[in-house]
Amino acid sequence: MTHIERVDLNLLAPLAALLEERHVSHAAELAGMSQPAMSRALRRLRDTLGDELLVRTPSGYRLTPRAERLQRQLRTVLPRLEGLFAPEEFDPAVAAETFRVAGTDYTGVFAPAVFRRVFRESPRSTLHFRTWHDAVYEDLDRGIVDLVFHASSEPVGALHTEPLFDDRFLCVLSADHPLAGRRAMALDEYLDATHVIVGTTGDRQTAIEQRLEERGTRRRAGLTVPYHSLAALSVLGTRLILTLPARLLAQQRQDPGIRVLPAPEEIRSLHYQMSWHPRLDGDLGQRWFRDVIRAVTTELPEPTS
Repeated sequence: MTHIERVDLNLLAPLAALLEERHVSHAAELAGMSQPAMSRALRRLRDTLGDELLVRTPSGYRLTPRAERLQRQLRTVLPRLEGLFAPEEFDPAVAAETFRVAGTDYTGVFAPAVFRRVFRESPRSTLHFRTWHDAVYEDLDRGIVDLVFHASSEPVGALHTEPLFDDRFLCVLSADHPLAGRRAMALDEYLDATHVIVGTTGDRQTAIEQRLEERGTRRRAGLTVPYHSLAALSVLGTRLILTLPARLLAQQRQDPGIRVLPAPEEIRSLHYQMSWHPRLDGDLGQRWFRDVIRAVTTELPEPTS
């Protein structure tokens, strides 16, 4: 960078015009400058490059050997510089992007539709879906993942977060559970029971635990599992209560041995979101990918009652 730092890059366009036209007035017209401005540019170029560049002869101006070499180089360099500073374009049909996301298995309520749309519109692109873990937000900061899906209401630092959709919690019980015949369940009855907890973060089912902790209460875990799908198979024939989002429960095969009740009003809502690092705000591929997610989640049917 020793030499380029002392050069005014605004002189490149006048230089190219002068070398092409070999005439100050014609070069000024080509570059959209006045003739005096082009004359001043020529003087500055001669001082900067230490060469006359254009030499008057009886038949007109001629290029010096240095100018001829510069002209050959500029014909290669200028189109590259133009491409460097031109506005970016993104065409998903020809792009070969890599999209890296993370979330729990709850994303199964919409992720397959996202995958299908991505591969339909951008068949050369690649998707990597990573398992949710306690340090997933650090992965965003380090660039290991591009986007995460979550239902946490805890602050996520400088990340950009956007709501996607809402869901509601339902309680799943074995048909022989003492509360199975009820139409609804009060919070104190819920807290007195033993629960299956889907440990999305450590041993916490974050969206539920946060609501209970805000009220100064906790529930007792009888079983902790890492996946919602595994949890749904764990209540049959037990005194455990499983609390699942309605959209996810709608995807499970109905079993005559289980009963479903509304969760207590205090924990019934779930707000699902996506978060990404601010450095990806302007990336055209990532913006397109987020638009795909928005389009798919907007089309989701309302959760069952």
